Amino acid sequence: MGIVTAIEVQKRNKARVNVYIDGEYTFSLSLIEAARLHKGQQLSEAEIAALRDEDAVQKAVDSAARFLGYRPRSLAEVRRNLAEKEMPPAVIEAALNRLTAMGYLDDEAFARYWVQSRGEFKPLSPRALRVELKQKGVPDAIISAVLDELDADSLAYRAGLAQARKLRQPTRPEFRRKIGDLLRRRGFSYSTIHDVVERLLDELETSDPDYFNQTTESNEE
Repeated sequence: MGIVTAIEVQKRNKARVNVYIDGEYTFSLSLIEAARLHKGQQLSEAEIAALRDEDAVQKAVDSAARFLGYRPRSLAEVRRNLAEKEMPPAVIEAALNRLTAMGYLDDEAFARYWVQSRGEFKPLSPRALRVELKQKGVPDAIISAVLDELDADSLAYRAGLAQARKLRQPTRPEFRRKIGDLLRRRGFSYSTIHDVVERLLDELETSDPDYFNQTTESNEE
């Protein structure tokens, strides 16, 4: 048994309080959880243990929330992050369950976010995206469901077009080599690379007959 001797609001976090049992700091709680306690209240060892567990889980949730504040994460990423902080497995799983119930963890939503972000800033092939998502710990079934919606040709075209806009008076061989190399690094197949390069060549020459450096190309040939 123990007696609650003090309940003090934390100086740095007004939404949490420190609870003292028999004159010693024992655990902290949210204001909502602490509303059930009052000074002079007797608590059994089981009740104290349960409140300590709640404190540990909430601290894990708060830590994970800070980690999620930078960008969305997969459930596996959050689990690894909490494990690196040497939190007990049972506490980690309880925190993950709470975060999932609150809507902060959703592997399908994360996979869609990741694919969309890559598509906007660095288009990759579905094959390369699969590797990245597996590294993030996303389940295979979710990865397949999300990637099945993608068009590899469209992704390759966007990546190739963005690179083409950075080139300055390339010859056709230079253009083929640089665009092809980029698309290979991003995991696209040979057939996709060939089709995209030919499409870009045709579009660029149609819109700007002088796009390619004809003089340099003639010298190279």
